[in-house]
Amino acid sequence: MTEDPTPARTAVVLGGSHAGMLAAAALAGLAERVVVVERDVLPDGPAPRKGLPQARHAHMLWSGGVRALTELLPGATEALWAAGARRHPVTTDMVVMGARGWFRRWPESHHVILAGRDLLDATVRARVLADERVELLDGTEVLGLEGTAGAVTGVRVRSREQERDGDGDGVRVVRAGLVVDATGRGSRASRWLTELGLPEVERREVDSGLAYASRLYLAPERARSGYPIVNVQPDPRDRRPGRAGFLLPIEDGRWIVTLNGTRGGEPSADAGDFVRFAREELRHPIIGELLERAEPLTDVSYTRATLNRRHFYERMPVWPENFAVLGDALAAFNPLYGHGLAVAAQSAVLLRDVVRRYGWGAAGLARRVQRAVARPAGAAWDLAVGQDVFYPGATEGGPTVRDRVLSAYVGRLMLTATGNGRIARRVTDVTSLERGAEVLLTPSVLLAAAVGPLKPALGGPPLTGDERERAGLR
Repeated sequence: MTEDPTPARTAVVLGGSHAGMLAAAALAGLAERVVVVERDVLPDGPAPRKGLPQARHAHMLWSGGVRALTELLPGATEALWAAGARRHPVTTDMVVMGARGWFRRWPESHHVILAGRDLLDATVRARVLADERVELLDGTEVLGLEGTAGAVTGVRVRSREQERDGDGDGVRVVRAGLVVDATGRGSRASRWLTELGLPEVERREVDSGLAYASRLYLAPERARSGYPIVNVQPDPRDRRPGRAGFLLPIEDGRWIVTLNGTRGGEPSADAGDFVRFAREELRHPIIGELLERAEPLTDVSYTRATLNRRHFYERMPVWPENFAVLGDALAAFNPLYGHGLAVAAQSAVLLRDVVRRYGWGAAGLARRVQRAVARPAGAAWDLAVGQDVFYPGATEGGPTVRDRVLSAYVGRLMLTATGNGRIARRVTDVTSLERGAEVLLTPSVLLAAAVGPLKPALGGPPLTGDERERAGLR
């Protein structure tokens, strides 16, 4: 085993995906050297990789995350547009059936970026690695942390290429003044910390049992640009398995379509059943009707990795210096709500801000970082588990009284938002991660929720005549 004699002002980021690259961007102006350690060999452009199977499913970056991305990487959104990513105004370009009915397409309040995950990651990665202060060690496995319960001093890594070429055992120690774990759902941080002598971390899991099936389609020729998002959501009140579908227009005139269902209502991995499920199992057949007129480009990708899992590292009685955890390694959400990318971007901004404020190497810096990144993670966690906890088997004890009260209020807000543009904006303030949930508890919002929707319910999906014609619908 060799040791890398790097200075204390080196930062090591574990994981080279979205969260890791943005953490590297956040630290590049603060550390003399940033080393990104990634298990996969990363492609030069937008291409699949083994360690990111979720890339085959629908992704969106809410405007709260877009703002953070732009702050970290000026020009990144323009690069995404140039590569074919789409900017969709919320709720103007969204056709959404919520639990309480169809939402109207109100004037723009926020927006989302839509792109294939491979394109999004490649665009961000290229901009981060263009910084000469950032070094990539890909094809390299993280074996564990170096240090003590009081302070992390580096990481042990193993290069598969060196091991394969017979250059020793491929193991080395990379010394660092700050180590950030952004390795995602498979993070081993909790185990690494106990190996250093720290106590077990508090953890909570909420598993709706959701299964995801996704497929790429080529949209009908006249619907390959300017087409809205189409989303049919479940109604948790009906006590049946929750089934939902997303149709997201992405680059190159394609639609990425994800169908999902909770226990007892899962979609099939069979390509021959994909359109049938969309037509017959969702609460409205609109997505299936659109797919009947589109051309499938891929087989069905299937996953059950949708568990909500949160590690409460910020509550640890002791925390080592020089170590922080963010992204899915800290809190992984049911992807149905689309918040993982935005939370990672916001957490990277907070990482940068805390280090700037207190100074590199300051006593207690890592704990301050951990408490800061818990805020956006906690906001998205509340949004996800506030709904998932109601599905049978999601938790051992089922929803609490607090869960039921909050759910009843949120349900009333969603009903109101179908016919009240001001309340729809307040709701999307929160779902876009641009404002905290406290905006939903102001006196004016409480009063509006009591009154209910100001406009009558829509009888069907609010597609325009032109949109229906371009998609080949009657």
